[in-house]
Amino acid sequence: MSYGLLEQINEPSDLRSMERSKLGQVAKELRAFILSSVSQTGGHLSSNLGTVELTVALHYIFNTPHDRIVWDVGHQSYPHKILTGRRDQMGSLRQAGGLSGFPKRSESEYDAFGTAHSSTSISAALGMAVASRNAAVSRQHIAVIGDGAMSAGMVFEAMNNAGVTTGINLLVILNDNDMSISPPVGAMNHYLARLLSGQFYAAAKNVGRSVLQHVPPVLEFARRFEEHAKGMIMPATLFEEFGFNYVGPIDGHDLDALIPTLQNLQQLGGLQFLHVVTKKGQGYKLAEADPILYHGPSKFDPAVGIQKKAGAVTKLTFTQVFSDWLCAMGEQDSRLVAITPAMREGSGLVAFEKKFPTRYFDVGIAEQHAVTFAAGLACEGEKPVVAIYSTFLQRGYDQLIHDVALQNLDVTFALDRAGLVGADGATHAGNYDTAFLRCVPNMVIATPSDENETRLLLTTCFQHPGPAAVRYPRGSGKGQAVSESLTAVEIGRGVVRREGKKLAILVFGTLLAAAESVAERLDLTLVDMRFVKPIDHALIKSLAQSHQGFVTLEESSVMGGAGSAVCESLNEAGLTVPTLQLGLPDVFIDHGDQASLLAGVGLDEKGIEQSIRARFKD
Repeated sequence: MSYGLLEQINEPSDLRSMERSKLGQVAKELRAFILSSVSQTGGHLSSNLGTVELTVALHYIFNTPHDRIVWDVGHQSYPHKILTGRRDQMGSLRQAGGLSGFPKRSESEYDAFGTAHSSTSISAALGMAVASRNAAVSRQHIAVIGDGAMSAGMVFEAMNNAGVTTGINLLVILNDNDMSISPPVGAMNHYLARLLSGQFYAAAKNVGRSVLQHVPPVLEFARRFEEHAKGMIMPATLFEEFGFNYVGPIDGHDLDALIPTLQNLQQLGGLQFLHVVTKKGQGYKLAEADPILYHGPSKFDPAVGIQKKAGAVTKLTFTQVFSDWLCAMGEQDSRLVAITPAMREGSGLVAFEKKFPTRYFDVGIAEQHAVTFAAGLACEGEKPVVAIYSTFLQRGYDQLIHDVALQNLDVTFALDRAGLVGADGATHAGNYDTAFLRCVPNMVIATPSDENETRLLLTTCFQHPGPAAVRYPRGSGKGQAVSESLTAVEIGRGVVRREGKKLAILVFGTLLAAAESVAERLDLTLVDMRFVKPIDHALIKSLAQSHQGFVTLEESSVMGGAGSAVCESLNEAGLTVPTLQLGLPDVFIDHGDQASLLAGVGLDEKGIEQSIRARFKD
């Protein structure tokens, strides 16, 4: 396809200089470019196809980058990147040294706020709006947030704060891509949206209030009638109670509806809430039919869509190991309930939901609630398993301490995406859970080394009558066969996998596979520690007495991590053993190929051996 108009847009001012009649063709070319580009690099697709017209309209109406746009989560920001001077860089998307898959302040002045986690946009945009007011700078502040993100309490905290903040311009755009588009969309609805966003309606409403304020009963009647009339055609009341003027819903793919409505809201200023209805995967029939499959695909041929190779033998991912274990344990123990904060597919809960629908709970994007909800279940004798990405548990940390660990409640945390995650980058890397969980009393922390160990340690932690976490990485392991049994191991006991000389490598997690070859070549002792907490003090003391030095190995932060636990154990025993701590350094590690990222921080086989040789030269 020709991108004649799109190639003329190197920054939003180029778009704004175009005739409005050309915007439909711009949107058509932009959608085609996104499909072509993402099919070659991989990345988020459905969400980006759904925000094409909205992005065009926003950059056409608002004076970006002076006006600020904050994209919640940010996996729908590819159209924004393309229109803001990064079209020619899209081939490097999510690759080392290339474009981030999310908005990133260091990447472009048009990325007003870095996002990747959900539900932060309104808080950030509100902060910007207050700063602009205090500096006497006239600008617009727009938060674009999806309907899923609206389930987080942080959203309502921000709107509650905004409602009592004076002198600011804040436009919240709810990108509703889950609601049926047909009922609320049409000519009459467009007319009402324009009317409610127009100066005449606002002025008339204000005049009516000023005239009727001297007759309170009539004023109250008028106010109730207005809310009732608007409520019959739109869910306005909730947002207006927060102090926002609600407009919509309107068709988010109709530029003739979007542009005049945004123009009116721009002129109005103040607190505005625009509800747009879009369709994930819009314009690509395969993605429209299955937006989940096309949410974050790898490379594929757009002409035929995503195809699974016939007869292809693939290794089990750790998420699949967890999914199989959860269903098996659910069969054995009827007290097991599974909880996810809106990550059913990613966390491997699809099969469990089908098998045990009454014991499955998707609480929406509400990590704090997920943890305390689990605590409440545990109080009444249920055995909740919270399936959550490591990086998302950070958002429920206070609840983990205060509501679960302090009361020593029986909650199991299945921490997916522990360690580096590759293309999603620093925002999704689960590098810190070992450190932030290790300092919490009553916690058990398990670090399985392969697929079978994952099943073993999930069973062990589930059977433990207290809080426990099992951390495992994204992707597949080395292909280790997984037993169907549901057996447990002794908590806090490591396993010596190889007897060697001089040095002992103490491994926490799946880096054991890389360490095995190193231990063979250098004739070193190799230990699968299994648990970070409680750590195996007896084994550490025994190894310290028979070895000249230790190497600790973990795919988590060195600072406060498992290596630190080993050093603390040695110190407690009054032993001095030279210890090389290998793990993730004290920096945020950018996006790229997962294996390359590990090599870049010296956690591949070659890097591990080089570090050992450099430290223990003799």
